[in-house]
Amino acid sequence: MKVFINKRIPEIGIHMLEEAGMEVFIPDHENLSHEEWLIHCQNHDAVLSVGGEFRYDRDFFEHCPDLKTIALYSVGFDHVDTKEASRRSIPVGNTPDVLSKATSDVAFLLMQSVARRASYNFQKVKDGNWGDFDPLHALGQELYGKTLGILGLGRIGFEMAKKSQKAFDMNIIYHNRHHNEEAENELGAAYVSFEELISQSDVLSIHANFTPEQKDLFNASVFEKMKPESIFINTARGGFQNEKDLYEALISKQIWGAGLDVTQPEPMSKESPLLELSNVCVLPHIGSATIEARTGMAKIAAENIIAFSRGEKIPYCINPEVYQ
Repeated sequence: MKVFINKRIPEIGIHMLEEAGMEVFIPDHENLSHEEWLIHCQNHDAVLSVGGEFRYDRDFFEHCPDLKTIALYSVGFDHVDTKEASRRSIPVGNTPDVLSKATSDVAFLLMQSVARRASYNFQKVKDGNWGDFDPLHALGQELYGKTLGILGLGRIGFEMAKKSQKAFDMNIIYHNRHHNEEAENELGAAYVSFEELISQSDVLSIHANFTPEQKDLFNASVFEKMKPESIFINTARGGFQNEKDLYEALISKQIWGAGLDVTQPEPMSKESPLLELSNVCVLPHIGSATIEARTGMAKIAAENIIAFSRGEKIPYCINPEVYQ
């Protein structure tokens, strides 16, 4: 099998594929145009897809009729038309579990950074603007005993909830498509409606899979229903938030602060007014950016392709109906 990887990944993943007898191609430069990317995909049996800038939709599959499988170097798969892939008998794999702790670490980091205005105060130090002691300037807030609301209490959300409860004795509420009995039993998490989630959370953290129907889910009408002291955290997908409405909600004090590891679009413009606010912390989508997580992702992505090459079901398949 010939495998195309659009960006370099940890060497172990490449080594695993080559050890399994595959021909691996990685382009010399990573900023591929859409046309370059498409040509490479057309000339290979499998794609190990890094990043979400390219869409695997009906148009893609029509241009790549010989492609046999796709291994995503990610948990999220909102850039893949799974129904179309299944219709064409193309199994698609992702990399769950291995980055749950790392991504929840970033959500936990953002929560604390926003609560204590850490990035704003760090910038003051860098600018030489430390200033005299002011008892009332840029005060933060404490998280002890507050309510953490989670949209999408899966693996990552569970890790975030567990950290927050152990560190700050936070109460956990959540909204899911289904009940999470493990979280309810272990953490005392309470299932609530979406309306209850947004009105009761002191910190609201998004960990759900994104779908087009959820675009701009967090908009002006939602922000105005949240607590004025609440903190909005998103480490899932930038499409969940309307950033114009988020800015307005922050400056009008409808909510207290926001921490984002994902933006809309990515990368965020350096001119974004959100970056001027003292109660906002933005990171450049680093949820899985640890040696351990990225290495684990490389292994799992390689395992998905290797299993396919051996005629086996890929172990981390997001469209299992392809095997029915």
